[in-house]
Amino acid sequence: MSLDQTQNISLEELDKQVMLHPVTSIAEHQDVGPVIYGKSGGVKVYDREGKGFIDAAAALWCVNIGYGRTRLAEVAAEEMSRIGFFHTFGGASNEPQIRLAEKLLSLLHEHADCHHIGKVFFGLSGSDGNDTQFKLVRYYNNLRGRPEKKKIISRLGAYHGVTAAAGSLTGIPLYHKAFDLPFGGVLHTDCPHYWREGLEGESEEDFADRMAASLEAMIEREGPETIAAFIAEPVMGTGGVIIPGGGYYDKVQAILKKHDILFIADEVICGFGRLGTWFGASYFGLKPDLMTFAKGLTSAYFPMSAVAISDEVWKVLADGTPEVGMFAHGFTYSGHPVGGAVGLANLEIMESENLVANSAEVGAYFKQCLNERVGDHPNVGDIRGAGLMLGVEYVAEPGSKAAPDMTPPAHRRVSVAAQERGLLTRGLPFLPVNAFSPPLTFTRADVDETVGIFGEAVESVFGKG
Repeated sequence: MSLDQTQNISLEELDKQVMLHPVTSIAEHQDVGPVIYGKSGGVKVYDREGKGFIDAAAALWCVNIGYGRTRLAEVAAEEMSRIGFFHTFGGASNEPQIRLAEKLLSLLHEHADCHHIGKVFFGLSGSDGNDTQFKLVRYYNNLRGRPEKKKIISRLGAYHGVTAAAGSLTGIPLYHKAFDLPFGGVLHTDCPHYWREGLEGESEEDFADRMAASLEAMIEREGPETIAAFIAEPVMGTGGVIIPGGGYYDKVQAILKKHDILFIADEVICGFGRLGTWFGASYFGLKPDLMTFAKGLTSAYFPMSAVAISDEVWKVLADGTPEVGMFAHGFTYSGHPVGGAVGLANLEIMESENLVANSAEVGAYFKQCLNERVGDHPNVGDIRGAGLMLGVEYVAEPGSKAAPDMTPPAHRRVSVAAQERGLLTRGLPFLPVNAFSPPLTFTRADVDETVGIFGEAVESVFGKG
């Protein structure tokens, strides 16, 4: 195709001719084409015809402060006019990245009691943040004289990104298929989904004991001297909004400490108010060695990620410099000054508008309304969540844990039906779950409208029950 042939075709058709879309069925896209969004505001996005959609997913779990924030556009423009860009290699720096790192650490110290976290490295996305973690744990153990200690344990159903290393850490088969992933040296332990995986008569604490025992058995089989790290989302997002209970993390952290294994907390979704707390570490009382942030760091107004490093890990890195030389890792746009400025303004808005508290309060109301509207539907098996991170899981029939037997899958049909009615909710790739993660500015009125549309969508797929 030559470009001059595209002059008289629609933008939708041009998209089909020139674009490869992420996480999209190529065949389906060639058939139906794109939905092109042109503007946004508050909790809504609008297509080119002006139809509005309540974005109950905050795009990809990420527009925490909502749409149309002109303050972020202003600070971005100011920083672009001031310096635009300069790299941070070789000790070069800029004020916005320094201030943002300081702010992130202060929030971790104040709101998660993570006073042991002392350094920050910036990147561009959650995927490259977890790629950085993949390399850091190897670097750390090589500097400690433990080159055999390289394996990383993740979990089935985990989502940690799609780059080669981060995609290996992800525990969802869809993201491995035809990519020759996962890499060797990445292991996946059980998914801690009590509602689905708990045995008959097993309490949630007993289930957590079983999950922890399974993890330790894997460590023992592989040899603790070969295991470098364990990575976990505090609440599993793309895997199905799974909230481990029964003291799961207390048990896991004790095992990791016993075997000298680093704990990486992937806060890409959970961080910055999503759970009704500032961080997933706040929600569960975690004490990770390494942490990954993105999404809510800038509310996706600028691509930016952060890796936070404990003092203990930092000391090994610093002490090893005479042996290995410079820390030879980084990205062209690490610590981008515009991203730093946008991140600072974003966090200021979160604090000034008390959006974390709003997430907790409105999220509890949202969960209550979902239970009232669809909780008794025979094809709704479980409604769960924390703050403004919620999931509805479907079943074939009451009392069953089997997924509904439909093609396309039921939860994707519900997403389509909701979108037709002006609501965006994600159908997830691991379990039959529709997820909700709206902007933290969501109000009770937004919840009422969302739940009303969602109830209609569920009934359009399954019937009224």
